Order: sequence, then C-alpha cells, then structure tokens
Amino acid sequence: MKTFLHIPVLLFTCLLWLSACQPARSHVEEVPTSPDPQPKQRIMLALLLDTSNSMDGLIDQAKSQLWRIVNELARAQCDDGSRPEIKIALYEYGNDGLSSYEGYIRQVVNLSTDLDLISEKLFSLTTNGGSEFCGQVIHQSLTELDWADNEMDVKMIFIAGNEPFTQGPIAFEKACLLAKEKGVVVNTIFCGDYQEGINTAWKAGADLALGTYMSIDSDRKTVFISTPYDDKIAQLNQQLNNTYVYYGKEGVSKKSKQIEQDRNAGAVSEAAAVDRAVSKSSYAYKNESWDLVDAVASDAEVLEEIVVEELPAELKDLDKEARKKYVEDKSKERAKIQKEIQALNSQRQAYIDAQKPEEEAASLDAALLKAIHSQGKQKQLKWEK
Repeated sequence: MKTFLHIPVLLFTCLLWLSACQPARSHVEEVPTSPDPQPKQRIMLALLLDTSNSMDGLIDQAKSQLWRIVNELARAQCDDGSRPEIKIALYEYGNDGLSSYEGYIRQVVNLSTDLDLISEKLFSLTTNGGSEFCGQVIHQSLTELDWADNEMDVKMIFIAGNEPFTQGPIAFEKACLLAKEKGVVVNTIFCGDYQEGINTAWKAGADLALGTYMSIDSDRKTVFISTPYDDKIAQLNQQLNNTYVYYGKEGVSKKSKQIEQDRNAGAVSEAAAVDRAVSKSSYAYKNESWDLVDAVASDAEVLEEIVVEELPAELKDLDKEARKKYVEDKSKERAKIQKEIQALNSQRQAYIDAQKPEEEAASLDAALLKAIHSQGKQKQLKWEK
C-alpha cells in the first residue's frame, strides 16, 4: 500500500527533472510572414472565331492582322511602368469538320505566351459547314481556360461570327452571366450589317457581359501601307533570328517553327512580315522553353542543367564558361538589333499614320484594339504614344 502512495510523488519528481533538462528558450518575437507578391498584371485574351464556310474572310483578316494586334498589346504599360504579361487563347467554332458531340467547337490554343504557337495554329485553320453555337463556345472557354483571380488583370473574350447569337444548347444569357461572375468581359463582333447584329442578339450578349458590340466587313481585304523602312527591318529580322540558340528536346523543332511563322507572315504581305519582326523585337516575344538567351535571362541556372547532346553543334564542345559567354554575347547582340528595329518602327509608324485614309472600313484588328484600349484603361493600363 505504501508503494502505491509513492508513485504520484515519483512521477511528479520525474516531470520536474525532465523540465529542468530542457534548454532554456530565449524569447524570440515571431516575424509575420510576408504575403505572396502580387502576380504581374496580365492581358488575357480569348479569340473565338467562326470557321464555318462563310467565314474565310474573317480567318484571312485574323492571319494578316495577328502581329499588328500583338504590337499594340506590347505597347501597354502598367500603372507602375512595368509591362503586363500577354496571354492569348484561340477557339474555333461552327465548323462541321469538328465533333458534333462537342458542339462543333475546338480549343485550338490554351491561354499562352507562345506567340509562334498561336500563329502556327491560326494559319492552320480552315472553314467548313456551319452550326454556330455562340453561347456554348463562350461557356466552354470560361470553364476550360485558367482565368486568373487578380482583379487588375484585363480578361477579355472576343467572339466573331455571322449567325444568330441565340443558336445552340447553351443560352447566350447563361454564358454571358457566367463571364460577368468571373470578371471576363465578352466583346461581340458581328460579321455583317450593324443593325442585323443587333437584331440577332450580338449586342445583347455584349451588354450582358459588360463588353462592346461591333460589326465588321469580314470580306474586306487588309490594307497594308509600304514604307521606306520595311526593307531594313526585314534585314534586321534575319540577323535577329541568328541570335536564337536552341536547347532541349524540342529546340530544333521550335527554332524551325520560328522560321516557318516568318514565312507565313511574309506570304500574307511584306508589311505583315515587318509587323511580325516588330513583335519579335518587343518584350512580348519570349521563348524560354527552347531559346537559351531568353531562358538564361529568366533563370541563370538553366546553363547548369542543359543536356549537351541537345545543343547546337557550335556549343557542344565548349566548356561551361565558354557557353556562358556565348549566350551573353548573343543576348547583347539581340538587344542591339531589337533596339534598332524599335527605332525604325517608330519612324515607320509615323509614316503609316500620315498615309492612312481618313475613314477606313471596319476590320477585325480595329474592332479588337478599340475594345482593348477601352477595357485596358479601366484597369489602369496606359498606351505609349
């Protein structure tokens, strides 16, 4: 009985001894963790194009005006003077060559910064048939794409077509109200008479999603103005291509596709090729996934991780320091060429502005840029003069 009475005392003594053996804790004031930095402001643009039989003119305009649109996006500045990240997605709808189960809709490119990929996929579009479900393609782009939560992001859908906005299994009202909930503005572009677009609910859709309704002549040929600066910019573009240093499993293929998109733009017109060269001289044209110059600018450790067998021949036999210097030299060369192109383009643009007719028929790029400027300014974006 006495033994059991001593057990609590022994336990208490042990606890006191263990407590005394613990190292004394100095009073350290907890430093609150800083919140994650705000993500860079973004321009997120989803282009939904009707690729039914009657829309060849629309697709031709998109192909010919892509780089003009990119150049205008690249002129945007955030309120703090930085540049927004530009991400573009592409959908086609209304094409009978697509799955009826999917509503004749296809996501061609997810939201991406890869401008060569966007160009490649845009130039691959063809027209066929015609069952145009506007509400469904808007709804699909809203649920499939990763629209960011940052309130300052400019999030826009542009849908272009020429059939009533009311067709298909998903009501446009439902889709446009979902867009409003997500903070995505829906701009509608009717390819035809302005009043007809109103009568077929294209304006109603834009109004519901706080967007802009516009009509264009989709059969209008894009007007290009040649300038005295085009040849020099084209020459500089060839030099610019020589500063790209491929790496990785897809490096050779991606480098080849860069040249292919130069050719695609050149097949449209000399001016379209110059517009692409200007885009390539801007911050918006980045290729970290396959170009060492861009990759190292983003993360210097890339040079430590590359697979030698996946490099160009001229780099394979170089040691690490020599490779580093090679990339640095290419980076300096590229910056110099890009600066020259930008300076020439300033003169080129002034020449074009002086030659433009006072009134131009509405076209896809004019419709997009008008809405982009208006909606971008609501998010404190500014455009350089």
